[in-house]
This record gives sequence, C-alpha cells and structure tokens, in this order.
Amino acid sequence: MNNINNTANVSTTKNLLDTAAADGHYVTFGKAVEKADLGETLNGPGPFTIFAPTDAAFDKLPAGQLETLFKPENKEQLVALVNYHVIKGNKKAADIGKWQTANMVNGQTAPVKLTDGKISIGGAHVVTADIASSNGIMHGIDKVNVPAQTKH
Repeated sequence: MNNINNTANVSTTKNLLDTAAADGHYVTFGKAVEKADLGETLNGPGPFTIFAPTDAAFDKLPAGQLETLFKPENKEQLVALVNYHVIKGNKKAADIGKWQTANMVNGQTAPVKLTDGKISIGGAHVVTADIASSNGIMHGIDKVNVPAQTKH
C-alpha cells in the first residue's frame, strides 16, 4: 500500500463519525449520515468499516444532486447511498485489497481492485487508509459511489 496515506496509529477513543468530523475532510459525509438518520447506528458498537468520500469527492457530483438527495422526500435514496459506503466488521486496507467484491450494508456488492498498490472500491480510490476509531475503521475515498437503483 505504498501510495496510500495510512493513519492506523490515530487515537481510537472517538467513534467513526467523531473521527470523520475531527479530520475535517469528511464534513459532507457527516451531513449525509445525519440527514439519513444513520448517526445513531454508525455511532453504535459496530464494528463498521466506512469508505467515506471526502468533501472534494462530493464536490464532483453533478450540480444539484447532493441538494436533491438531502431533501426529506429522497431520504430512502440517501440512506441507500450512505449504506453503500459501509461494510460490517473491521476491515483494513491490506484485507480489502485481496477481495474481488465487498458486501455493502445496503445489500449490494461493490467491485474491489488492487492496481499498483492502490485500492479502489466501486471505482473510488482509497486516498487515506486505516483511520482507526473506537467502533471501526474508516478509509477516505475520492469519489461518491452511487448504488444501483433498486425496484420496489
């Protein structure tokens, strides 16, 4: 994992969401979790592994898409999007890099690739790996992964 920032030695007294907030690069992801009413779950005992898009990743979304997702009538889509960035358990980058796919909490799978020491999940590259917290591990990614639409 030579090309990935690795912060595994970060203090683990904060939970995943507090860790993300303290970092300062995941403010929009924190807002998405809050608007999806998933804060209590992701602050819970876990453990969870979160692939958190950076604020810069959210900036790459088409104009207006984030605002649309944040509307109350689109909460179900937002929940699916946030859950498409979460897997159960403590999964370090070294483990994830051996996978072909990851089983996301929303019930879908995301493709995993390891190329030249860089991990990508669902097309998003891990830019900061193994950010430890009290209830799991966070990996910063450079793209917001959008789950496939499911039919009801």
